Amino acid sequence: MSNEIIDINEYKEILSSIKNEILKSQYRAMQVVNVEMIYMYWNIGKIISNNIKWGNKFVDNLAIDLKLEFPDITGFSPRNIRYMRKFADEYQDEKFLQDVLAKITWYHNVILMDKVKDIEERKWYISQTIKNG
Repeated sequence: MSNEIIDINEYKEILSSIKNEILKSQYRAMQVVNVEMIYMYWNIGKIISNNIKWGNKFVDNLAIDLKLEFPDITGFSPRNIRYMRKFADEYQDEKFLQDVLAKITWYHNVILMDKVKDIEERKWYISQTIKNG
């Protein structure tokens, strides 16, 4: 190891570069997690939609059982499970899910389902938002 004196400005640049790499990696990891969560919610919604013959109690019981099975995971409230079903029912095109919907957060998808009732208008809005960054 060299006994060279560290140039403080050079050190700060190196530190800054490393911090930027860490932040970029964390952001990419969050994006991957978001995509997987969106797909999971969509698939859960499809399963629920295919088995809704049991009515609203089915969703309520499912929420309780999922909370018992996965106590450390949030997102399985009856309300959120109903959003999962609506999400799967309204967006049956997996390509649109992959290309567009999975690029925004679940929270934003839910807000848009609540605020923009017309599905085609909502799809257009989401596509524009993704396209324009």
